[in-house]
Amino acid sequence: MDAAQGWPELHRVPHPKGRIPLLGDVRGVNRATPLQDTMRFGAELGPIFRRKAFGKEFVFVGGARLAADLADESRFAKHVGLGIANLRPVAGDGLFTAHNHEPNWQLAHDVLAPGFSREAMAAYHPMMLDVAARLTAGWDRAAASGVTVDVPGDMTKLTLETISRTGFGHDFGSFERSRPHPFVTAMVGTLSYAQRLNGLPFPALLRRAAKRNEADIAFLNDTVDDLVRARKADGGGDGDLLDRMLDTAHPETGERLSAENVRRQVITFLVAGHETTSGALSFALHYLSLHPEIAARARAEVDRVWGDSEVPQYEQVAKLRYVRRVLDETLRLWPTAPAFSREALEDTSLAGEHPMRRGAWALVLTSLVHRDPEAWGPDAERFDPDRFDAAAVRARPAHTFKPWGTGARACIGRQFALHEATLVLGLLLRRYELRPDPAYRLRITERLTLMPEGLRLGLDRRTAAPGKTVAEHTRTREDTEPTSCTAPASAPRCPVHRPAD
Repeated sequence: MDAAQGWPELHRVPHPKGRIPLLGDVRGVNRATPLQDTMRFGAELGPIFRRKAFGKEFVFVGGARLAADLADESRFAKHVGLGIANLRPVAGDGLFTAHNHEPNWQLAHDVLAPGFSREAMAAYHPMMLDVAARLTAGWDRAAASGVTVDVPGDMTKLTLETISRTGFGHDFGSFERSRPHPFVTAMVGTLSYAQRLNGLPFPALLRRAAKRNEADIAFLNDTVDDLVRARKADGGGDGDLLDRMLDTAHPETGERLSAENVRRQVITFLVAGHETTSGALSFALHYLSLHPEIAARARAEVDRVWGDSEVPQYEQVAKLRYVRRVLDETLRLWPTAPAFSREALEDTSLAGEHPMRRGAWALVLTSLVHRDPEAWGPDAERFDPDRFDAAAVRARPAHTFKPWGTGARACIGRQFALHEATLVLGLLLRRYELRPDPAYRLRITERLTLMPEGLRLGLDRRTAAPGKTVAEHTRTREDTEPTSCTAPASAPRCPVHRPAD
C-alpha cells in the first residue's frame, strides 16, 4: 500500500508549508540531495512528518522515541520500499532487498551467518591486512611527494577489494587502476538510478537512464557469473562466503540456494559490503582531520594497544575501544545507510499516539534519530566520541543508535564491517598525521548510501617509533577491562546471528 494509506489520523502528522496541487511538497527539494532536504524538513516539523510528491504521500520518523517503538519486532517488521524496492531488478530476493515473506531470505541468512562467526572473522583478518598494505603503499608515495589523497576513492578501492577477496576469493585490481573498476561504475549507476526513481512521477521520463541501468545490471550479473564459474572450475575455495553459498545446505531443511539466488547474494554482498564501509571510513577520516585532539587520543590508544607489533593480531583490533567510539560517533552523525522502513504487522498505535493499520509503514530517518536532542543532548550536532563510552551508552534509552538497521533484518555483516573499519583506522592513525584542506566544506553525495564528496587529505608520515612515545599514557578502567560481547541495549550486538536490538 501507499505510505499514507493505513494512517487513519494522517491529518495530525504535519507536512511542509507551501504544498503545491498535483506536485505536492517539492519546494526547496533538490533532486541531488533528497535526504538532506528531508532532514531539514524534519528539523522544522518535529519527530514525525509527511511529504507528498506527485500524488504519493510518505510518512517519516526522525524522533528517537518513535523510532524505538518501531523497533518492536512483535508489532513491526522491515518494509521494502522507496529506493530499496528500486534495487530489486538487480538484487531480487537478496538479503537486503527480500520481502519478509520470501523464503530465500531466511535460507540465505541461516546458511551464511556462520561466515561471520568469530572463527571466520579471524580467518579474514590476514586478507584485510594485505589489502590495507596496498592502500598504505600508495599513501606512502603521496606523503613522500606532498600530494593529497582522494579519500572516498581510495576507501572504495580498499573496501571493494576486502569484501571481494575475503568473501569470494577475487581480486578486482582496484589499486592498480587509475580509474574506478567498471564494477564500481556499474554499481554507482544502479544506486543512483534507484535514487532518481524515488523523485519522479513517471519512470518513463528516464528512458535513456533506464537503458543505461539495464546495461549496468547486465555488467554486474556477468561479473558475478564469471566469478562463480571460476570458483566451480577450481573445485572450490577455502570455505569463504561463496563456498557457503554454493555448497552448504540449510542445517535443518537441507535446502540449498538456487543459482539465481547465489548471484543475487553475491551482488548484495559486493555492493552493500563495500559501499557503506567506504563511506563510514571516509567520514571518520574527515572528522579525525578536523579534530587533531581526538586523532591524537585515538593514535595513542593504537600505539599502546598494538605496542611494537608491526602487524596487529586479530584480537588486538577489538581492544581499540576509543577508535571504535570514533567510528560509532561517525555513524551517528552520518549513517551511510541513512534510513530504513518499518511496517505494522497488526493494527497498532505508534507510541500510543498515531494509529496505524496493518501494512502501514514509515521511513525511519536514522540520520535524524541520531541527532534527536531528547536522546543525544542539546549538542547533538557536535562530533564527540565519548558519547559512546560505556557509562554514556548505559544511560541512553534503548534503540537510539541504529546505523545497521534493526531487528531480524539488521545488517548480517556488521561485525565484519566494524572489524575492517577499526583495523584500517588503527593502521592509518599509526602511520600518518592527517592534514585537512582549510577550504574544504563537507558536501554529501547521495546515491541511497552517503559519501563525502570531493574529500582530499594531506598526509605526513609519522617519525616516532610506535609504542615508545605513549608509555606514560594513563590507562583507564575501560581501556583495561576485558573485551566482552555483552553490549548495552542501544549498542550493536556482538554475535551476528542474533537480531540487533
